[in-house]
Amino acid sequence: MRTGASRHLDVVIERPWRTVYAIVSDPRSLPRWAAGLAGGEVRREVTQWSMPSPMGRVLVSFVPDNEYGVADHTVTLPSGESVLNPLRVLPLDEQRCEVVFTLRRGVMSEEEFAEDAAAVSADLAALKRLCEEDGGDVGPARR
Repeated sequence: MRTGASRHLDVVIERPWRTVYAIVSDPRSLPRWAAGLAGGEVRREVTQWSMPSPMGRVLVSFVPDNEYGVADHTVTLPSGESVLNPLRVLPLDEQRCEVVFTLRRGVMSEEEFAEDAAAVSADLAALKRLCEEDGGDVGPARR
C-alpha cells in the first residue's frame, strides 16, 4: 500500500543559512555530502554540471541563485530520465537553519522509497557534519 506521493526529510544545522545555502547550491560540493555522487570530478557542461554516479555519468542543473534558500536541482540520469530534487535551506535564527529535502515517490515501490529515504537521510547527516565540523570550506560562487 502506498502512503504518500512524497516525504519531507530534514536536518537542523548549527550554521547560518547563507553559509549552508552556499554549500548545498554549489554542484562542486555535492561529492562531499551526497553519497550517490561521491568520488568523482565535477565538470561544467555549458548550463549543467556533469559528475559520475553509481549509475554512470549524470547531469545536474540547479535553479538560479536566490535569496529564498531554494536549491532545487534536476538530475538527468544516463537513461535520459530527469528527476527533480526539491531542496530548501530555511533560516531558524542567526546561527541555525533547517535543510529540507522533498523525496518524491515517482514509480518507486514502498521498499525502494524507504531505501531512498534512508540514503537521503544519510546524505543530510553528512551535510550537517560537513557544515558544522569544518564549515564546509565554501569556495567561489558556482556561476
